[in-house]
Amino acid sequence: MTAPESAPPRLVFDDDCGFCTWCAEFAAERGEFELVGFRDLTPDQLARLPADYEECAHLLTQEGVYSCGEAIEEIGTRLETPTRHLAVAFRRFPGTEGAREPLYRRVADNRDLFGRIVSRTPPARED
Repeated sequence: MTAPESAPPRLVFDDDCGFCTWCAEFAAERGEFELVGFRDLTPDQLARLPADYEECAHLLTQEGVYSCGEAIEEIGTRLETPTRHLAVAFRRFPGTEGAREPLYRRVADNRDLFGRIVSRTPPARED
């Protein structure tokens, strides 16, 4: 059995959204993440998330919980591709914290539009 210290970060996402599924699988194919859809959350995982957890993606790590834009930024820094450097650079620019959440919200609020470009069958719809 794997020790908790070595468990990969858990990427929590809307498993009823094709765009969200594509994004989560994109990250898992390029980094070490365990994908957890909203419908598969354990009581312990739910307890770590904010009450409005269904409003955005999250990254659960041993160190803490990252939500919404902060989660995407943290995921970006953990990708095993050159795009990791873009996420690290973004993090270093002054004022990015103020831009990060509105940018995340703009994409999240337009998932249907982005889903026309990239999408995968969500796990919740495979049953």
